[in-house]
Amino acid sequence: MNTPISALLERKGSAVHSVAPTLSVYEAVAEMNRHRIGAIVVLDGPRLVGIFTERDVLRRVVGAGLDPKNALVADVMSPGVITIAPDATVEQTMTIFTEKRCRHLPVLQDGAIRGVISIGDITRWIADANRAEAEHLRNYITSGTLA
Repeated sequence: MNTPISALLERKGSAVHSVAPTLSVYEAVAEMNRHRIGAIVVLDGPRLVGIFTERDVLRRVVGAGLDPKNALVADVMSPGVITIAPDATVEQTMTIFTEKRCRHLPVLQDGAIRGVISIGDITRWIADANRAEAEHLRNYITSGTLA
């Protein structure tokens, strides 16, 4: 659980999909669908100004009865994005997901976005770590030696 988030980014890749705050919700959702992602960072030039998520679509667009073709991302995104550093641990990241009730965290280093970690990335990492540990223990039990 002390694995740094940078290790997960190396494994998954550090591609970051983004939209401008001036884009329509319709266009932003199309971009999210194209990349099969549940959240997209909102950049004003190189500066992170928000994150736009499926939850934002449901609550702030559909729930408010807005027309996605006319509503701007800037008006419905989540501003004040919680971010993490690449040296944050899996355990620290899990705590943030739980306490802040979010599912996506941009990874910032020296003000630049290095990637986005999702709760799904953490879940996959934990499942893989548990499988590896179980295999290691099975080998130990059957062979009597640690590999």
